[in-house]
Amino acid sequence: MSAVLVEDGPDKGAIWHFGEPNHEQRALELGTIWADLSHRGVIAITGADRITWINNMTTQELTTLPTGTWAESLLLDANGRIEQQFFLVDDGTTMWIHTEREKVAEFVGFLNKMRFMLDVDVIDASGDFAVVRTPGVTDAIGGPYAIIEREKLEAFSEELDQNNMQIGIWALEAQRVAVGRARILFETDHKSIPNELGFINTAVHMNKGCYRGQETVAKVFNLGHPPRRLVLLHLDGSMVHMPAHGDKVTLDDKEIGYIGTVARHYELGPIALAVIKRTTPVDAVLEIDGVTATQEVLVPAE
Repeated sequence: MSAVLVEDGPDKGAIWHFGEPNHEQRALELGTIWADLSHRGVIAITGADRITWINNMTTQELTTLPTGTWAESLLLDANGRIEQQFFLVDDGTTMWIHTEREKVAEFVGFLNKMRFMLDVDVIDASGDFAVVRTPGVTDAIGGPYAIIEREKLEAFSEELDQNNMQIGIWALEAQRVAVGRARILFETDHKSIPNELGFINTAVHMNKGCYRGQETVAKVFNLGHPPRRLVLLHLDGSMVHMPAHGDKVTLDDKEIGYIGTVARHYELGPIALAVIKRTTPVDAVLEIDGVTATQEVLVPAE
């Protein structure tokens, strides 16, 4: 069957599936797959100061990150709210970043304003380079990933096709939801802080030096609890319709949160990531537009 494309949202234009999404998800679990993620944005940063420069502004510890190793990081505002989520690797001469395409212009603009007198150069490389999810069992950040020159993408794809199945976004997103990995533009809003979304000790390194927004992250981590928490919802699969991104989550007819990503998983059935009030009882049955859901804790309530 020919590819079915994503019609809207951040993944618009990407391949949704090839007609057998459950088969694609099973292959993904085995690692015998690849996926074209060329709809995502790519940023290239060069210059001798690039690693310490990005390290000082963002949440991940990058100065000790081995060359060729991918990592996830966040850019926060002064109040600790999430502005950017991105994935990066340094190959020894260039730091490559991939992120949501619609966030690239904002991110590049910010970085260029912060260059000052440092030896760094930042460009939007999305037109010349593409992201590929390469074969292998899924790692902690959804990879393994590779950055490929677009003019070489067709040949690279043909090589991967010899021993692996190409899959679409459906399978990748279903797996992401099942393991509870939050994604910007889906699980975030204008108030989101890392503590709410399971980013502590993953995208956020808790033993690094100062960066913008660190005070909020540290204060919530050491002295209290975030006001909200990421949760995995197991949806009632008997309903004809399913919730959508942004739908209200309610308990006893009171709004307590919102839906991030909804997926159909080959084993778990209909599931979703949601952000709800931290104080919501973990055994409470929630409701989204007439669809009931039970919770699986991702970020502890206490």
